[in-house]
Amino acid sequence: MVIKKSTAPRDADDYLSRVPEESRAALEKLRCTIKSVVPTAEEVISYQIPTFKLGGRMLVSYAAFSEHCSFFPGAGPIEAHKSELKSYQTSKGTIRFTPDKPLRASLVKKLVMTRVKLNAQSMQKRAAGKQPKTKAARAAG
Repeated sequence: MVIKKSTAPRDADDYLSRVPEESRAALEKLRCTIKSVVPTAEEVISYQIPTFKLGGRMLVSYAAFSEHCSFFPGAGPIEAHKSELKSYQTSKGTIRFTPDKPLRASLVKKLVMTRVKLNAQSMQKRAAGKQPKTKAARAAG
């Protein structure tokens, strides 16, 4: 399986049009599953692969390679669902699968929802750290 990479893809449809048919079907199913979970997410190309962003932050990405396909939900979701991922090759933020053994839609949904939750928690922590000081806090500090 060879992916044509003469120029950077314009969008997810352009990316998928360059992927061989056997991988394209698996990635299109993955894409539809992601969209079903986060229909308001923006689809962009980041690092030359399709990526979903929500609230301006990277959510998940996917790609096709010569020997496998990859789903990139990040380390948190992989750690949270590691028992369900035992039959797949994983690394810190990546799940590798083949078109003949794609990720189950139910598992993809769990991984995406976990990523959404982790991103929301991260944004809350960041916002809490940037709260303007109250008069009492300024007087004490």
